[in-house]
Amino acid sequence: MDRISYDPAAPSVLTLVRGRADRLRNLMHGLARQSARPRELVIAWMQPEPAPDLPDPGCPVRHLAVPGEPMPLAAARNRAAQAAGSDLLVFLDVDCIPGAGLVAAYAEAAARVDGLFLGEVLYLPPGPVPRDEAGLDRLGRAHPARPPIPAAGLRPEPDSGQLWGLSFALPARAWAAVGGMDEAYAGYGGEETDLAARLTRGGLPTYWVAGARAYHQHHPVHVPPLQHFAPILANAARFRARHGRWCMTYWLGQFRDAGLIDWDEGADAIRLVRPPTETEIGASLRPDALFS
Repeated sequence: MDRISYDPAAPSVLTLVRGRADRLRNLMHGLARQSARPRELVIAWMQPEPAPDLPDPGCPVRHLAVPGEPMPLAAARNRAAQAAGSDLLVFLDVDCIPGAGLVAAYAEAAARVDGLFLGEVLYLPPGPVPRDEAGLDRLGRAHPARPPIPAAGLRPEPDSGQLWGLSFALPARAWAAVGGMDEAYAGYGGEETDLAARLTRGGLPTYWVAGARAYHQHHPVHVPPLQHFAPILANAARFRARHGRWCMTYWLGQFRDAGLIDWDEGADAIRLVRPPTETEIGASLRPDALFS
């Protein structure tokens, strides 16, 4: 492929990494196929050293070290956003391969309106990952809980809670205006929905974006995510205290139905019945499931 020069005003693409070097390499190959190059790729490494032998994504790469336990997801996104040089931030999960039009679609959306922009993610099954987009399209499956993507342009989304951290974009000034992600959310869950709620409160509308497709590389999932039981409860309670409503209600309902908590959406608090056993956590692993 001939090298296409990048626009200094193009979006910055940001991703977080711990392990998963093979997934990152596929993400970088996807960036190299973009119809419009990003300004840069910012990688926040939540591990001691960057992975070796990374491919050329067709744009400059900036490396950041963001240590911490448990994985400092909110802090890593904040450090990456602070380091980015573009006015538009595109957050892409390390498991996601960007479709060739992703960067261009987000950039075109941001040129039209200010907003929190959400892109389509198709989930790939276990097995080898195709290197061509036709193969990715053939294998990818839409998440059943996601609404359909517009055929062209933008569609307003009244529920900013549709934000899922796999693929989204927003103006850097909007990120800075709300202070980025709340780093008090520790471990898994809640920090993305909290960000979306604060952006909405600040007046930023949410849109689905046609053409900003990404492909999620398969990994085993827990159904429900019992391995994250304690942080989900703590982060749900933090969200409820701030916003007056619950997030992650689907998972909380699954925990309740398993007899682990006493809770419903009208409750002021979650009552712990018992934590899951190691046997229950192991049994919840679904190696072939596409969706958690």
